[in-house]
Amino acid sequence: MKFSENTKVSAKLLALAASMLVFAIFVMPPLYDAFCEITGLNGKTGRRYEAVPAAIDTSRSITVQFIASNNDNMPWKFSPSVMSVEVHPGEVMDTVFIAFNPTGRDMIGQAIPSLVPFKAAEYFHKTECFCFNQQILKAGEQAELPLRFIVDPEIPNSVNTITLSYTLFDVTERISKNIEKNNEPEREG
Repeated sequence: MKFSENTKVSAKLLALAASMLVFAIFVMPPLYDAFCEITGLNGKTGRRYEAVPAAIDTSRSITVQFIASNNDNMPWKFSPSVMSVEVHPGEVMDTVFIAFNPTGRDMIGQAIPSLVPFKAAEYFHKTECFCFNQQILKAGEQAELPLRFIVDPEIPNSVNTITLSYTLFDVTERISKNIEKNNEPEREG
């Protein structure tokens, strides 16, 4: 059976499109996350930071602003308890964000942080953050979500303001499906 030239070209284009889709869905996201983690781009602030004793630089102050927003599908009320704080580099700072589930069902939320300016990301260290774990709120429940951070004394003098924003996502269905999948009895084949 002989294929026409158009059929061969169409098959090659279809294979190319399929491989691009696979690359975009399965390969690119982990590469992008690793790149952002290494470079600090996209405001990724990294994982939990273990605090080490450091001198507090009382000669300067940095304003840390807080922003909270919800993903389109997240009905919770989510906000910082304060809009900004003044912090000396090296000083441990505590604050909280407030989350309220106004729905009639239990839900699970996950907060994703972003920080600007991007160059400050490597100097902003979270030692405790609600973003490290999913937050489970029962119907009508409100919670204070803790955040503890340190701005590294080595932060460049040109950085006077840092804006930390969190976007809250509804992960209830995804987490519930994973729990159901893990609790399914194994079938013998």
